[in-house]
Amino acid sequence: MSAIAHRYEFVYLFDITNGNPNGDPDAGNLPRLDPETNRGLVTDVCLKRKVRNFVSLDKEDASGYAIYMAERAILNNQHALGRKAVGLEEETKEEQKKLPKDEAKARAITAWMCSNFFDVRTFGAVMTTGVNAGQVRGPVQMAFATSIDPVVPLEISITRMAVTTEKEAEAQSGDNRTMGRKHIIPYGLYRAHGFISAKLAERTGFSDADLALFWQALTNMFEHDRSAARGEMAARKLIVFKHESAMGNAPAHVLFDKVKVSRVDGEADTPARSYADYQVTIDENLPQGVSVTELI
Repeated sequence: MSAIAHRYEFVYLFDITNGNPNGDPDAGNLPRLDPETNRGLVTDVCLKRKVRNFVSLDKEDASGYAIYMAERAILNNQHALGRKAVGLEEETKEEQKKLPKDEAKARAITAWMCSNFFDVRTFGAVMTTGVNAGQVRGPVQMAFATSIDPVVPLEISITRMAVTTEKEAEAQSGDNRTMGRKHIIPYGLYRAHGFISAKLAERTGFSDADLALFWQALTNMFEHDRSAARGEMAARKLIVFKHESAMGNAPAHVLFDKVKVSRVDGEADTPARSYADYQVTIDENLPQGVSVTELI
């Protein structure tokens, strides 16, 4: 399939209630925060992980939709598949560390990785770790998501009614139970910006079908990512700006400024506790050559 012919930007709004959207392992799994503003953060890596997981579930073993950065994947084994596909099977370790001197074969390895792995042709990848399959700049990039308002993480104590070992059971008496902690925020509405380059899509083969699947993933990925820490996450808005040309017709920041998220009148000094506490407006006075669509 041919690559997409238009540049896109998008604004993605999602929220969470009584949960942890993206814990920080360096801070005891506390929700990530901007220390200057106390606004919540969700990394681009976290969002891409959910897209990958959705595609993996939706496409399963469909040809061309394998996931390169799969959970527990051994990346060098993935690279070796690409080299094997173009006839490079009997190689020494030193040979595997470099792309072939034959430029056509070198390009073929990277092209195979793009055509076989959805996330390589979408997000790109650095595939030079030990077994070299080249580097790919992905057409789809996402920035960190930031909460609209400051959030206040809560530490909730919990008890476990069972024990792990007999020794632990003997050490406990009466109603003593193993104690634990959960970190949540009561409510947070997050905003993320995304960018899709048609010119980079030409290099990876990112197609209109891939784009439709990507929109589908953003719309539905939280429905298949439920956990005790993320019981109530929801995609609220997906606002897409489409350019007439591949190079684009306006700067991205000008388009993002067209989307305003504000508190409902009269509620500005109270904590937000639901999506109904916000209103989203779009200034449709857009630069020439740009159109806007709300997919959610």
